[in-house]
Amino acid sequence: MSVFFYFMYPRESIRDGYYTAEAKYFNEDGWKEFVTIFVSGGKITTVEYNAKNSSGFLRSWDMDYMRVMNESVGTYPNAYTRIYAADLLAKQDSEKIEAVPGATRSYHKFKRLAAAVMGKIEEGDTSVAFVEFPHDE
Repeated sequence: MSVFFYFMYPRESIRDGYYTAEAKYFNEDGWKEFVTIFVSGGKITTVEYNAKNSSGFLRSWDMDYMRVMNESVGTYPNAYTRIYAADLLAKQDSEKIEAVPGATRSYHKFKRLAAAVMGKIEEGDTSVAFVEFPHDE
């Protein structure tokens, strides 16, 4: 049974609440990506995708990084994280998310994190899922 089925047909067995998955470790640049999903009435109602450093500062707020990334690849975290989150919210299925040009590494991370969250939702387990990423990802 796919995750899509669960959200297309709200079920009482799906517990409302916040579900989160995050990278197990900070990456070589000092960021740890995470996805938090809120489920209400058996449907995904909000999605947050971002990364934080060890002090809790969010990457989407890093203006210097935004300028450099936007100039080099044409997108930046505050843009593509919102696009990925909105895509998941609209489609209610982590397998149907589409990549944003210039943010493909984050696309693969988002898909893995979202799939981990979906697993937690299916289990009704609101504890944080930790996802390990290889160094090159």
